[in-house]
Amino acid sequence: MQHRDMGYLAIALAIGVAGTTIQSAVPASAAETISYDIVDEGVPKAFTAEAGNADRGKKIYASRKKGNCLACHVTGDLKDMPFHGEIGPPMDGVASRYTAAQLRLRIANPKVLNDDTIMPAFYRNDGFTRVLKKFAGKTVLSAQEVEDVIAYLMTMKDE
Repeated sequence: MQHRDMGYLAIALAIGVAGTTIQSAVPASAAETISYDIVDEGVPKAFTAEAGNADRGKKIYASRKKGNCLACHVTGDLKDMPFHGEIGPPMDGVASRYTAAQLRLRIANPKVLNDDTIMPAFYRNDGFTRVLKKFAGKTVLSAQEVEDVIAYLMTMKDE
């Protein structure tokens, strides 16, 4: 078995066991470190005490300077926005396919689930190579912005 395959096996075994909790440290900034539990392929506890705001989340999701989710995902309610990519799955009905906890992990650090994904880790600030100094130690999205995007995604249910 190749080294990469061993990594997948370790992740699959760790995540695949029902009720397994994995501790992961996710620094929010260079000075602050938070930790979260990964349970059943998700992060059940919100990153903030304030609930996510779907309206703010929609703006972050569509923003080319923040989330830029449309670069990879087709999203029906934003069809008037340019540059819908087809690299990632369509987001219509995403809240019927995933829980908020599962979306939280996929946004925070999708590499936990798939080391080969090209989706960026939006709430991680370590383990990268060749980072510009102005971005070193910073996350793409803040904890509140992650929660806002999740709130928006949770509005996308199949009818």
